[in-house]
Amino acid sequence: MSENVKVIHYPLMTEDAVSLIEAENKLTFIVDLKADKIRIKHAIEELYDVKVAKVNALITPQGTKKAFVKLEPEFNASDVAIRLGIF
Repeated sequence: MSENVKVIHYPLMTEDAVSLIEAENKLTFIVDLKADKIRIKHAIEELYDVKVAKVNALITPQGTKKAFVKLEPEFNASDVAIRLGIF
C-alpha cells in the first residue's frame, strides 16, 4: 500500500465541501491524524496529479482530521471532484 494512500483516507462530500469547490477551488479530505500539512500536500499532488497552493487542517469534534486543500489556479477542483465521482 502506498504511503500516500495511508495519508489520505477519503474525500469529503458535504454541502459545505461542494460550495468550497465552486467558490474557492478547494477540496476537502479526511486524512490521517498524524499527517502534517506537507505530507498531505505531497500526497494530494501525487495521487491526483495537481499542484496544491495551500493546506489547512483541523481536528473535528468527532476526532478525525479534516484537510482543506486549495489548488493552484491552473487546476480546477471541480475537475478533480468529477474524477473522484463526488461532483
